[in-house]
Amino acid sequence: MEGGFIAAQDDSMIAPGGDSATREVGYKKVPLLNAFVHDVTMDEVVRDFNEGLMLTLHVDMIMKLQQDPEFYEIFRKFDLITCDSQIMYFATKFMGTPVKERVSGSDYFPKFYMHHKDNPDVTVFMCGGKPGIADIAAEKINAKVGREFICGTYAPSFDYDQKPDEIEHMIDLINSSGATVLLVGLGGGRQEKFIVNHRDRLPNVKLFLPLGGTIDYEAGTFKRPPAWITEAGFEWLYRLLKEPKQRWHRYIVHEPPFLWKILLQRLGLYRDPFAKK
Repeated sequence: MEGGFIAAQDDSMIAPGGDSATREVGYKKVPLLNAFVHDVTMDEVVRDFNEGLMLTLHVDMIMKLQQDPEFYEIFRKFDLITCDSQIMYFATKFMGTPVKERVSGSDYFPKFYMHHKDNPDVTVFMCGGKPGIADIAAEKINAKVGREFICGTYAPSFDYDQKPDEIEHMIDLINSSGATVLLVGLGGGRQEKFIVNHRDRLPNVKLFLPLGGTIDYEAGTFKRPPAWITEAGFEWLYRLLKEPKQRWHRYIVHEPPFLWKILLQRLGLYRDPFAKK
């Protein structure tokens, strides 16, 4: 695949991290709490970002960055970080540093596979979801694309990260598939750790996409809300009403403090919990 990276122009546009594995992208960084997102459009991502580690940041993840030091440490290893939340999009406006638009993983991936439908060099391994769900998603995507675009799938056990043998099996499956793109849906934080911890053992993979619930959306096992609900910032409420038992802790307990922390940041009172003193 051809890379589409633009050389950084100044300190506000350098790639996250700074280690040798990180590529430079020419997009401005917009700070949010102890993280940031790149000011990038959907069209720019689909057209230009063809190699590297992508992260679509949403409220659940940014709250985990307040609590999980391991996730905080690997966050800056991602080459491109998009604003995957209408609430966060509104927050960038409130902070006086608005991004151009929200770039969510579930909106991005269909555009990605249609953009590359006629490029035989792009194939995807889909890792995540409940048993059988990724297979349904693969069948539907391949039918739309007209070729074996999704060339392999695997549904890990919930505690796969405690099972070295299963991790080895996952890596073997990905490598044997020949996929050049890895889509991982293992939950916010966990999927990013899997990518960073094992990317060096996946030599064929050029593009890493931790895209959470995208597998369920593509399979049709979870329906997306109407666009007006998402654009108004109420997708969280739609999901909560659809799956109250699975979602209540995330949307009632875990995520609401984000709004308070953004207010503190706007007032200059926010403190990064992992900042070196």
